[in-house]
Amino acid sequence: MNARVSINAEQRGSSPSKENSLRPIPIRKPLQLVATQGQVQIHTSTFRGSFSIVLSEALRSAGLGSQVLIAQFLRGGVNQGPNGAINLCGRLEWLRPAIETCLPEQISEEHLSLKRKYEEKAIKDLWDFCNVRLTEKKIDKIVLDEIGMAISLGFIEENDLILMINNRPSFTDIILTGPSIPPKVIEMADQITELRCN
Repeated sequence: MNARVSINAEQRGSSPSKENSLRPIPIRKPLQLVATQGQVQIHTSTFRGSFSIVLSEALRSAGLGSQVLIAQFLRGGVNQGPNGAINLCGRLEWLRPAIETCLPEQISEEHLSLKRKYEEKAIKDLWDFCNVRLTEKKIDKIVLDEIGMAISLGFIEENDLILMINNRPSFTDIILTGPSIPPKVIEMADQITELRCN
């Protein structure tokens, strides 16, 4: 049997002891983790209705361990405000302004009164809360629902939104929803999803 091994080894041009030895593996650089880069995403439509898609994405992210904040600027009705946030999945914070009803798309004469000032303050409080949470650098994803309409109705300044996007932590995703997203903000987006009704 030893004769056969040596004959086969001679035919291959190697000795039996070298054939069974391990070959050295070339040294490779260790893998390095790449830092995550946050994106600006816009979900827009000519009508209200893109929020359900964004909500499911936010719930999924929170379920996978991300810290998520959802702020619905024109959806009242529960007198919630920044101090009454709803927490879901342990990592999703969901809040609305402390106003009695949802705000309409058009402002009537009635809304130009004291009630309007109360709504402005409630929405400003919500906006300030979102800015504070971003500066704490603990939010992985923030959803600003109907932010375009809040700007077009005069509750939030377009430049303030642009400043928020530019100064957010680099790992934080910002998702903007609703109609009337300003063109300058659209130019800043990494991804735009438009919901159409045919």
